[in-house]
Amino acid sequence: MSTLSNRPIDMRSDTVTRPTRAMRQAMADAEVGDDVLGDDPTIIKLQERIAAMMGKEAAVFVPSGTMANQTAIRAHCESGDEVICHENGHIIHYETGSPAALSGVMVKGLSGRHGLFTAHDVEAAFRPRSHHFSWSKLVIVENTNNRGGGTIWPLAQAEAVANKAHELGLRAHLDGARIWNASVATGIPVATWARSFDTISCCFSKGLGAPVGSAVAGSKELITRVHRFRKMFGGTMRQSGILAAAALHALDHHVDRLADDHAAAKKLADAISTIRGLAVDMEAVQTNMVFFDVDPALGTAAQFCDRLKAAGLWVLASGPQRIRAVLHLDVAKTDVDRAISIIASCAKTASAAA
Repeated sequence: MSTLSNRPIDMRSDTVTRPTRAMRQAMADAEVGDDVLGDDPTIIKLQERIAAMMGKEAAVFVPSGTMANQTAIRAHCESGDEVICHENGHIIHYETGSPAALSGVMVKGLSGRHGLFTAHDVEAAFRPRSHHFSWSKLVIVENTNNRGGGTIWPLAQAEAVANKAHELGLRAHLDGARIWNASVATGIPVATWARSFDTISCCFSKGLGAPVGSAVAGSKELITRVHRFRKMFGGTMRQSGILAAAALHALDHHVDRLADDHAAAKKLADAISTIRGLAVDMEAVQTNMVFFDVDPALGTAAQFCDRLKAAGLWVLASGPQRIRAVLHLDVAKTDVDRAISIIASCAKTASAAA
């Protein structure tokens, strides 16, 4: 696009962020080796840093959030086991059936507002060891919860769920793809969020703005297994220190600024809540995501997304009448104002056409 005024505003996800010039320079300058042989110094530096940040013994770099979760599941479970998570969990909706395909496990989804569930829910879902049942083996908490609205687990509730899992002889994994959003929003260190969980995954290519990469942290024993399954699933790379350098730059420069995304999301949500035909659950607007519902009189969510896209705002339908907008470092303050204007105009046009 020739000018900023007609450049599309891309709020489809925080994964659409592009590396900054400084991040590209860090990647270009990265010292690299061969990570398959275990001697890429920048990968080693990132893994050691993540382990320390999460308060765990070890960590391993993986290409994606899906691989992070799936290698963790495979490290914890055997074929025929059962994983307990929320029914809106990322591992159910956005990981292409990987728990079944790669680990041979069942997944039991729990219900709960904003993507949360309780220790009591875990206990009620637990299957005792019997030759009649799949065996409950792992509980997964997603923090922040994507389909819940970018919502943050109360720390005490997350820890109660993990503690109940351990009490029942299960393991606990924290899907922390956006754990830095939870940390910045609450002031709670990521190590505190991670302390009750056996493993935690985190993503560098969402709000932190790196082009590629996630990590899994846990005990040395578990991370040895994760490392093996990373290889088995095809996720081991050679001079991947180039990617690790981007993640390290993001950790140094892009964490605190997540608060700007949270403020922008609140501003956007406040404005949408005043537009006739659109509705926002303001309680769920806790980090960088805004979900809003479209009155059927204005068409379906997909149709409304098409109207917005034609006007210069890209968002995604997440249900028949539900739309998601995500704030990130490539969205400027002026973009938020323009997005509000576009949404209001499209709602008015759709209403007039109804």
